[in-house]
Amino acid sequence: MPTGKALTLCPNLVVVPGRMQVYKQASQHIRRIFSRYTSLIEPLSLDEAYLDVTDCQLYKGSATLIAQAIRNDIFEELNLTASAGVAPLKFLAKVASDLNKPNGQYVIPPSHVQQEIDRLPLEKIPGVGRVSLAKLHKAGLYTCLDVKNCDYRDLLLDFGRLGASLWSKSHGIDERPVVVERERKSVGVETTLCQNIITYEQCWQLIETKLFPELEIRLAKVSKEKSILKQGVKLKFADFKQTTIEHIHPELDLNYFKVLLCDILKRQKGREIRLLGLNVMLKPEDDVQQLSFF
Repeated sequence: MPTGKALTLCPNLVVVPGRMQVYKQASQHIRRIFSRYTSLIEPLSLDEAYLDVTDCQLYKGSATLIAQAIRNDIFEELNLTASAGVAPLKFLAKVASDLNKPNGQYVIPPSHVQQEIDRLPLEKIPGVGRVSLAKLHKAGLYTCLDVKNCDYRDLLLDFGRLGASLWSKSHGIDERPVVVERERKSVGVETTLCQNIITYEQCWQLIETKLFPELEIRLAKVSKEKSILKQGVKLKFADFKQTTIEHIHPELDLNYFKVLLCDILKRQKGREIRLLGLNVMLKPEDDVQQLSFF
């Protein structure tokens, strides 16, 4: 629930700031627990990851028992509950992880894969947002079974890459491996404010004194050359509407954020600001290598 809605429902609610460092420490501990069972770990966020346990010999290789053991370890060592989804397909494991929350586990064995997929509402599939869902519903598509019964060419014409992806998933096809290493594409920092701000001066002070120095430090950790393609600014207003702006810029430049801030504040329309963020898009690693001529 958004904090603003919570405060509306409960005006005397006491709101305390988040403790990101504590969350990171817990996340690192959980990652160490994962590594006892497999080295094939693909983190999605601080509290979510894909694990490939195909070659794990513990519990006679039973993914169901391995997931249960991991959840028990997390609870015993961190006093935190965890939910798990177990399935032979990557997207289906993600879907299954949401089906028995909180502190639950949902298992989809290979023999039940197509049965589970057929009845799956399209809004449950990762990557299907509200706008795409509205278009799918307008076309009479509500479940994976509806998509499975469609002609592939029609889906491709009407929905492009999303149509092709949904067709594959609806037929039980998801060949994506668990990716242990992935190239970082962006670096960002943001802060949710205890008190909303409204003026350019307030935004710029926050950027200059807090956000930009943090961004410099984070960028230096992932790119010694600080090679970037774009700079961007993100705002979330008091009504929880969010907007972002990005412009091509070849190097990190504090003053260029002034240009972006002026442009994005044109969308403010008198609204207070509750979140402010900065981000940069990184150059692909191949693009930042020094070339030699012989």
